[in-house]
Amino acid sequence: MDTGNKESRFIEVNGFNIHYRIAGKGKQLIVLLHGSFLSLRSWRLVFDKLAETATVIAFDRPAFGLTSRPLPSKGLGVSYTPEAQSDLVVSLIKKLGFNKAVLAGNSTGGTIALLTALRHPENVEGLVLADAMIYSGYATSEVPAFIKPAMKAMSPLFSRFMKFVITRLYDRLIRAMWYNAKRLGGDVMIAFRHDLMIGNWSQAFWALFIETHHLRLDERLKTMSLKTLVITGEHDSMVKKEESIRLAGELPCAELVVVPDCGHLPQEEKPEAFVIAVRNFLKRKRTSVSFT
Repeated sequence: MDTGNKESRFIEVNGFNIHYRIAGKGKQLIVLLHGSFLSLRSWRLVFDKLAETATVIAFDRPAFGLTSRPLPSKGLGVSYTPEAQSDLVVSLIKKLGFNKAVLAGNSTGGTIALLTALRHPENVEGLVLADAMIYSGYATSEVPAFIKPAMKAMSPLFSRFMKFVITRLYDRLIRAMWYNAKRLGGDVMIAFRHDLMIGNWSQAFWALFIETHHLRLDERLKTMSLKTLVITGEHDSMVKKEESIRLAGELPCAELVVVPDCGHLPQEEKPEAFVIAVRNFLKRKRTSVSFT
């Protein structure tokens, strides 16, 4: 399957107008899932290289980038829950003419990748989890059920407050994702900020936040039989290296790559190392060599 063009495209999936890019050729599909506060732009340094040996899709997750930001609606099937996001990944894969994919997720994108594999194992043939939030952060946070109705009723107020906080702290937050912040160019920072802060972006971000709940992924890891590559930046300050080491140890079929001189975003700080690790993983997976 030759998909050649990697320019921006849009497709309706589960109530969202999804912004995505696709390139490469071949039956093997890799879907790239970015982390929170970012966009598909986060894969720009590795996208073309990965597309040399596989078909690659990167898309803006709900609440981010150029993907539409509809309000939650049961009637229209619009939801920002982690489970709905995992369903959306599978629906996108199928709408684009595939049945299975290797899911590569960074940070909260890794959370969604693992959740998708657990909920839809028939549609996932491998995982790449880069500094994935599994034991902390998004995967374990929870809005208490007893206050959620009140928070939803006051969504306009809370979303405005969240907008104020994120706008003020955004640059500091993004810099913290890099081990060496000098590698983060000002133009890239501006681009990421622009990707997030489009239209009524805070309403969608609030909708995503309020649906956060403890996914208890750690209790389900041992049921996984998928080949998995766990990648961590040696100096990640957001998802500590020890969490990724634990993840690789608790997943039955996983290998670990620690990227030196790197923080939370190996595909940004060390794109060459990231591509080599993923290519080697896919090559070993194709030849069915057991991990040690």
